[in-house]
Amino acid sequence: MKKQYDIECNIAQTLNLIGDKWTLLILHAIQSGYTTYKELQENLPGIPTNLLSNRLKTLCEDDLLKCELYSQHPPRYQYSLTDKSKDLDDIYNALIIWGDHHLSRSYKCLKHKDCDGQIQIVYVCQKCGKQLTKDELIVHNHSN
Repeated sequence: MKKQYDIECNIAQTLNLIGDKWTLLILHAIQSGYTTYKELQENLPGIPTNLLSNRLKTLCEDDLLKCELYSQHPPRYQYSLTDKSKDLDDIYNALIIWGDHHLSRSYKCLKHKDCDGQIQIVYVCQKCGKQLTKDELIVHNHSN
């Protein structure tokens, strides 16, 4: 992806990696088990072939995907998530929850697999273990 934002901000710099059209959908499809170019193309209707190819290449360069050659002639690759891209689960879940609350037509929702209850996002302090509300959060700037 072309780096669009030159802003000292985690959101902007994250969007430089995953903010292009189709990128999160490609990563989510791979997480869902579609690991070859053909499988991705079949399961992402409407994605242009050159865009898919370019995104896969960029995601590998940015260490969000591992690329493994599984056929020499013609060259064919299988893609898998890196630890960095596996950490996007919380973003997918937040987008599903947000969409369920705010889209005029919701296609999915998150539920607890044991009791079928609706899910909400909870913040927990890693230091003290306390569950927090949004009002108790602050964005802290790291010192350079």
